[in-house]
Amino acid sequence: MDTTELDIIKSSGDRVKFSYSKLRNSLLHSGADEITVQSIIDIIRDELYQGISTKEIYNRAFALLKNAKTVYASKYKLKNAIYELGPSGFPFEQFVAEILKLSGYEVLLNQKLTGKCIDHEVDIVIYKNSERNLVECKFHSEEGRNCDVKIPLYIFSRYLDIHNSNTKADYSYGPGWVITNTRFSRDAIQYAKCMGLYLISWNYPQDNSLKDRIDRLGLYPITTSTLLSRTEKQFLLDRKIVLGNQLLKKDFLLDHQGISSKRKTKILAEFRMLCKQSKLHEE
Repeated sequence: MDTTELDIIKSSGDRVKFSYSKLRNSLLHSGADEITVQSIIDIIRDELYQGISTKEIYNRAFALLKNAKTVYASKYKLKNAIYELGPSGFPFEQFVAEILKLSGYEVLLNQKLTGKCIDHEVDIVIYKNSERNLVECKFHSEEGRNCDVKIPLYIFSRYLDIHNSNTKADYSYGPGWVITNTRFSRDAIQYAKCMGLYLISWNYPQDNSLKDRIDRLGLYPITTSTLLSRTEKQFLLDRKIVLGNQLLKKDFLLDHQGISSKRKTKILAEFRMLCKQSKLHEE
């Protein structure tokens, strides 16, 4: 089959041309070596067909990476792991808060702020160098549900109300932030640039996206694990253990789930490899 003419179906339902370079780059990003990556590509090439879904390609690549080395599969599933943080969105807010802390901000979660007209619940308030920024987190638990222009329109109106309040403070307001685990539409990005909102999505802005920040800081959620069951992950999330490095500091929680010593060792080793770049883990 001529794969240059092969159409694949994205989670949004859109048809796009299959790209070996994108597949190769995503596999290399998992940390797998060139030989392993080429072997996986060779297997997947023989299994492609017209109209195959990106999910099917992902699942096959994930299984092959897991057979090669579990830590490769854990890193490869990062995007899906964030979807698994839960429908409430609060673990995602905690996750973002940890990223911002490690980026040098003082962070407060779930703040109630007085606006000129009404009070507002703000997901995260960050402080740095006498500047305060208000951060809204937009979490989606399903692929294909992106943020359109209504999101920054709504959030900017809230920021204006808070900024225009008569409350006196010893800090100045910086731009409002909106952070999502999915993507922003072109109109959303254009509006945000015009109004001075700072957007962060899975792949935006270039070199400083959510994905880039996670990789740079080594802050991987516990849901990346290929060794923990769904029930065990939920047990940890319920106890506000969102990150792998948090589990490394409170590994006794695994004992509460009746996890054997041998399996516990494997789970912790998996997270040590994932979090080896994390400053929080080094402290």
